[in-house]
Amino acid sequence: MIVLAGLVAGLFAADIVTPVAALPPGFVHLYDTVPDIIADMRYAGAHNFTGQPVPGYEAPVCIVTDKTADALRRANAALEPHGYKLMVFDCYRPARAVAAFVAWAEGPDETAKAEFYPRVPKSELFQRGYIAAHSRHSAGSTVDLTLVHSDQLAGLAFEPGAPYIDCTAPYGTRFNDGALDMGTGYDCFDDRAHGDSAAVSAEAQANRKLLRDTMIAAGFRPYAEEWWHFTLADEPFPDEVFDFTVR
Repeated sequence: MIVLAGLVAGLFAADIVTPVAALPPGFVHLYDTVPDIIADMRYAGAHNFTGQPVPGYEAPVCIVTDKTADALRRANAALEPHGYKLMVFDCYRPARAVAAFVAWAEGPDETAKAEFYPRVPKSELFQRGYIAAHSRHSAGSTVDLTLVHSDQLAGLAFEPGAPYIDCTAPYGTRFNDGALDMGTGYDCFDDRAHGDSAAVSAEAQANRKLLRDTMIAAGFRPYAEEWWHFTLADEPFPDEVFDFTVR
C-alpha cells in the first residue's frame, strides 16, 4: 500500500517519528539474512509511479526489522522446493518518503500514469485504498515482493526513456521485471491488482496463491488491494514509524 505517515500533520497520536542516522536496534539489511534475495528497489530509482527517485532512498537496498528478515528467510526457504525465490520491491520506507507521496498525490498527472494508474483518476487513489493515511512500511515490518525463478540473479532494469506500458497489459508485453506472471505489474493501481481478482489468468491466480500462502505460513498478513503487499503479523514496532535514510 502507498500510504501517508510520519511527517504528515495530524497523524495518529500513538505514532512516534524516530529520526536516526544509522540502522536503529532491531533493524538489519535483508541481504545479510537472506543472501540470495533479489532487490528491485523501485523507489531508489525512477521506475515508480512518481517517475523519479523518492526522498529517503539513497541506495537500492532492503532494510527490515530483524524479525521480518527471519520470517522472509523462512518464506524464501519454503519456496525452494517449488523452484522459486523472493524478489523485493520495497521494504522499510522512510517517513519523508511517505510525505513525498502526499505532495505527489496533490500534483498533476505525469507520464508514469500510463503504466501505474492508467484507468484510475489520481483523485481517487485515496478512496480506492492505493494511498492511505498510515504506512506500516515506515515501521520496517511491511514488504512488497513477488516470485522469481530460483536461478535468477537480478531483476531486469528499466531503461531511462523507455515507454511506460500499462501494468495490466498481457504478460510479456508489459514491463518485464523478471518475475513470474502475477497478472499485473508492481504498484499497479487497478482492480486487477487485488489479491483475489478473477480478472487475471489462472496461472497468475495460482502464482498469487503460492506467494500468499507462503507468506501467511511465514507469519505475514496480506493486503487485499495489492497482491504484493505483506505485513508481519507480530511486528516489533506496531506504534512507531522511522525516518532514517535507506543506504
